[in-house]
Amino acid sequence: MQSAGNETAMDEYFRSADGYDGGGAHMSASSTPTGTVIGEVREIRGGSAVCRLDLLVLHRLQESADFTIANAGQIGSQIKVKVGALWLLGTIRNLRADEAQANSVVCDVDFLGEGEEAGGRLTGFRRGVTRYPMPQTQILSVGRADLDAVYAAGDRPHIEIGTVYPTEDVRGALYIDPMLGKHFALLGSTGTGKSTTAALILHRIVEQNPEGHIVMLDPHGEYAAAFTTKGQIFNTDNLQLPYWLMNFEEHCEVFVTTEGAEREQDMDVLAKAVLHARSRSRVAQSLGKLTVDSPVPYLLSDLLGALTAGMGKLEKAGDTAPYMRLKTKIEELKGDPRYSFMFNGLLVSDTMATFMSKIFRLPAEGKPISIVDLSGVPTDIVTVVVAVLSRLTFDYAVWSRREPQRPILLVCEEAHRYVPSDRSTAPNAVRKVLESIAKEGRKYGVSLGLITQRPSDLAEGVLSQCGTIISMRLNNERDQMYVRSALPEGARGFLDAIPALRNRECIVCGEGVSVPIRVRLDTLETPLRPASDDPVFSALWKETGGEAEILDRTIHRWRGQGR
Repeated sequence: MQSAGNETAMDEYFRSADGYDGGGAHMSASSTPTGTVIGEVREIRGGSAVCRLDLLVLHRLQESADFTIANAGQIGSQIKVKVGALWLLGTIRNLRADEAQANSVVCDVDFLGEGEEAGGRLTGFRRGVTRYPMPQTQILSVGRADLDAVYAAGDRPHIEIGTVYPTEDVRGALYIDPMLGKHFALLGSTGTGKSTTAALILHRIVEQNPEGHIVMLDPHGEYAAAFTTKGQIFNTDNLQLPYWLMNFEEHCEVFVTTEGAEREQDMDVLAKAVLHARSRSRVAQSLGKLTVDSPVPYLLSDLLGALTAGMGKLEKAGDTAPYMRLKTKIEELKGDPRYSFMFNGLLVSDTMATFMSKIFRLPAEGKPISIVDLSGVPTDIVTVVVAVLSRLTFDYAVWSRREPQRPILLVCEEAHRYVPSDRSTAPNAVRKVLESIAKEGRKYGVSLGLITQRPSDLAEGVLSQCGTIISMRLNNERDQMYVRSALPEGARGFLDAIPALRNRECIVCGEGVSVPIRVRLDTLETPLRPASDDPVFSALWKETGGEAEILDRTIHRWRGQGR
């Protein structure tokens, strides 16, 4: 390292390191075989290192027209170190003043991977480190050619979602098979562009896989606008989800309203009644074994009849309470038009194959994504609807293992609602099935995509099963710390950048990328965006007129419970 004010020594240093001509002009990194020497390794700590960087060199590089070179030495930028025939690539995690030496700074570097040198550039990059440098090994800047080699997706199936920071044109790619094979999570505070990012990723996947199978559980009705031509939209008007597809646990969450000992009584009574009602189905006659969980059609009238018959066999009139509670709840659901998409007398025929064909896009027919709009589903059963659709996805994959595989991607918006960190607040059925998919889904060809703005409220075990983490800006410190625990070791330095990310920027790490990257996301065309734009108060509050008609139409929809 050079001392302050020694211009002759500095000129000599640049001539040897970067082709500096002594006259104030600097050559770009591409003009030398290996790049610019910007510092040296001081200490090795396993997968990371403590390094010293020369401020005078870095200041001169900032004048470069190459954006990558000009950002050398900044937090989040890359460096490389030569070890034998290999080049190690690392990312600068933090910077601090070097009190022992003027005109230098100390930084921590996380090593990401290694590659060989060919023609002065990095080639054959791979994740992981097999050899580490010794202290006092020189650190060099990373040039555009190096980044091209590191981030090149090659022939592996991938989608491009934006440009890698700090470059202006190096494309950021997600590898489809590792990302979907080991699940992914998209995290970000409200207003950071999370829904648009989800739509961007799904559009890119759909463009390459028009015969794919994707189910999006949309609690706010945002995504229907984004997939009008590439997807099938389902809501309470056309979902037609048969109640008899529920397993016994889901039946209990809908029909049983009591707690404690009374709940146990009600569940015992309901189990016998459901099994009896299922056994009366023609489908049941052809089965060798029938259980209370078997997805066999039955009539609600048969269920009510079984409860009435059970009541008639009681010796004490006081024991009728469980039967009466269940009958009252079932009749309430039958008579309420809000639940007609599920509890409808027309849904008793054996439509299981037809329903699953529509929801799972079997065949896709050029519309590989099903958008299930849950915004019109009554809040007291929305978790049951999510549980049923998620379980059907998992059960189909399990029971079709002997058939030609049709992998399914299940995308769950507002995931913290269904698998919260606090077990006492989670409906048991939906939590259980999503945890099962997170742990075992990849064995059967079910991929899980979780989207949430509160990762700290999401069950830790589920997030830890996501092999790829896509994190947008997180404002809450608790959320940031929670994500830190889920990131792989080499990517934790990127967490420091998460609070400073701009809208439409994200950090991607894990199986879906070769190395952790910060990406400026592509702009999605307006017709392909979800309907998630925030109202512009300053503009809308200047508009007036037609308020009476607005109220009339709103009240009509409100009273009719139709959106």
